[in-house]
Amino acid sequence: MTSLRAHHVGITVQDLDRTLEFYRDVLGLSVLDTFSVSGDAFSTAVDVPNATGRFAHLDGGDVRVELVEYDPEGESLPDASLNRPGAAHLGLSVDDVDAVVDQFPPHVETLSEPQITESGTRIAFVRDPEGNLVELLEA
Repeated sequence: MTSLRAHHVGITVQDLDRTLEFYRDVLGLSVLDTFSVSGDAFSTAVDVPNATGRFAHLDGGDVRVELVEYDPEGESLPDASLNRPGAAHLGLSVDDVDAVVDQFPPHVETLSEPQITESGTRIAFVRDPEGNLVELLEA
């Protein structure tokens, strides 16, 4: 059997430029590549007729963070709450959650102040400009 390894985590967004600015400028992830993909093979693979995707790949350490904006755009998912089956979030390890959160501009939405869980992990959840959840944790 072929060995599997994580390559990327993908997040579909409405506005690639605005969301990329958050992940790059607020969270500090480096941009590895930006590109577009279209054509019959892409449309068939993603099961979206006549699809075009604009992509940004960011350096998430051991895994890439892929932001993708589709044309045509689909309908938005319901509000992202962590306790919904199928809910997703991006977890990013940081050295000091409090220091990262303290440096956020005022417009960055946090779910709460940093917390220490029963397992002893310090965490904070924030939303990117499109409402996607990002967990910051001291792993």
